[in-house]
Amino acid sequence: MTTATATHSAADRIADTPLIPRDHLFGNPTRSGGKISPDGKWVSWMAPWEGVMNVFMAPAEDETDVRRMTSAKDRPIPTYFWAPDSQSVLYIRDKEGDENYLLYQVDLEGKNEKCLTPFDDTRVQIVGASDTIKDKLLLGLNNRDSRFHDVHMLDLTTGDLTLVFENNEWAGFEADDSLMLRWAVRQNAEGGADMHEITDGVVADTPREVTGLDDALTTHMAGYTTDGSILYWLDSRGRDTAALFAEDTATGERTLIASHDKADIGGTMRDTKTGVVQAWSATYLRTEHHPLNDEIGKALGWLRDRLDGDFGVQSRTDDDRRWLVWHDPLTGPIASYLFDRDEMRLRQFYVTKPELEGAPLQPMHPREIKARDGLVLPSYLTLPPQCDADEDGVPDAPVPMVLVVHGGPWARDGYGYNRTHQWLANRGYAVLSVNFRGSTGFGKAFISAGDKEWSGKMHDDLIDAVDWAVEQGIAQKDKIAIMGGSYGGYATLVGLTFTPDVFACGVDIVGPSNLETLLETIPPYWEPMVKQFHERMGDPTTPEGLQFLKDISPLYKAREITKPLLIGQGANDPRVKQAESDQIVEAMEREGVPVTYVLFPDEGHGFHRPENNIAFNAIAENFLAECLGGRAEPVGDVLEGSTADIRTGREHVGL
Repeated sequence: MTTATATHSAADRIADTPLIPRDHLFGNPTRSGGKISPDGKWVSWMAPWEGVMNVFMAPAEDETDVRRMTSAKDRPIPTYFWAPDSQSVLYIRDKEGDENYLLYQVDLEGKNEKCLTPFDDTRVQIVGASDTIKDKLLLGLNNRDSRFHDVHMLDLTTGDLTLVFENNEWAGFEADDSLMLRWAVRQNAEGGADMHEITDGVVADTPREVTGLDDALTTHMAGYTTDGSILYWLDSRGRDTAALFAEDTATGERTLIASHDKADIGGTMRDTKTGVVQAWSATYLRTEHHPLNDEIGKALGWLRDRLDGDFGVQSRTDDDRRWLVWHDPLTGPIASYLFDRDEMRLRQFYVTKPELEGAPLQPMHPREIKARDGLVLPSYLTLPPQCDADEDGVPDAPVPMVLVVHGGPWARDGYGYNRTHQWLANRGYAVLSVNFRGSTGFGKAFISAGDKEWSGKMHDDLIDAVDWAVEQGIAQKDKIAIMGGSYGGYATLVGLTFTPDVFACGVDIVGPSNLETLLETIPPYWEPMVKQFHERMGDPTTPEGLQFLKDISPLYKAREITKPLLIGQGANDPRVKQAESDQIVEAMEREGVPVTYVLFPDEGHGFHRPENNIAFNAIAENFLAECLGGRAEPVGDVLEGSTADIRTGREHVGL
């Protein structure tokens, strides 16, 4: 642990900067998730009710006539959407983090709330929605066989479910606007995908399209136009980054629509009536928007002239005359605006966190960091306040640093307002997030460079980023923490076991400690995709593969841990079971290594109840303050409102 002098020195650097309260950063937003109903008659959003995020709505012409649509009291509703016919709101919920999401519906009066998929141990998927058939959806349900999702037609008016396709082998499907199944997809022996056409409900014996492992995460269908004449693809076959192609469904001819040399095409805007692509985006260090349609280009340009920072379109009406636009000012809370395209008028709808307006939020600096083998790692750095007088992204003197590692690992970090970065920077730390090899969005070669490198080159990238931060004068070499969730939690454990002298401490959130047991306990609905895990992580079905997984599992090197560790775990996590944390804690206690273990009995893969998230972060910032010498808001009474069970190590977190 740090000495008192070092602790005071680190905290004193920013003593004049107000401490941003944890609940301002991690508490419920005032509003979020805004949408416009497809018919344009309603606006909706999420807001707290009895401390839990629920869905609200109002007439678009009278936003004061607010009605609450849902009544969740235990866990926040994770997502909701309008029914295509604008006659109801649909949302999903699970139970205490088990990720068995069921689909619910509530009418426009906020009444007749009902579960449309009332089955046990079932996870719903949206297989298809239509712009022309407004009262129906295609759903995937794994209530018959937990491994596979049978496809059903849901009648939104009656709630009736009709079986369309019994599935005993397929990982996914593609439907057109008529809600006809057109493709069935399954994993092949290489870990790629075999894509079979479906005609009149019959799947072709042989695949029409095939990908290998390299293209598995960067090639897929991207939907049909409304009339079915064009099928869009995001495709990396024969190239590195995923490009946007349009296939003429009558002739099979493909046309390249757009590509980016450093990033995969990330998203498209489609004509709300025809489904034709009007704009595309790609994100390397920052997101770039590229219109293909003059009217869309005019609207996006008009918005760019008026919104500093980043923005995007989060909801549109069927007639495309009104948009709901999100705006990230980068050093302020995210806001949403209603945009009237006819009048070219922009009106603020809400600010997600008005309590953060005027708070000392810090800019994020995009950086390219070169790994030891020359691979360029797109990264993001946030510095503490009052440490960078010339604003060049390098502090006047090195500061303590937290390396925050993203989950997945097949995911990525991005640019913009980031509450974890703002929280830790406000406490006195530089914060660095690195898109290590294996991260998505930067082409298939970047992903494949991480195959079977979980504790190898993927971890080397993190160490190289730490070395870069020290060499640049950003970080104090002896005051660097590693922190992350899911894969980021695993990386934290790897950091403290495989490179025990690099980090001063670690914070592991729902991270696996043993990759052998992780793969033994994955959710059953992941089974159709398990070959990719084996090819990219290690294959436990062979003696060599099993030994390899053990060799790269931190559990078997627990005796190497010499630095303090904080672990947070959800008891109901279906992906990373509680045993993953239990076993590393037991191993550390046998070796007499300090560990603080916090278990949440009502959480799953991450902490979604704000009371629990705030409680864990209270523990984490006091833990980091003891290790790195930053500052911390006292834990106070926040644990009383949470279900946090501190099983060991209370003495290391200010309690």
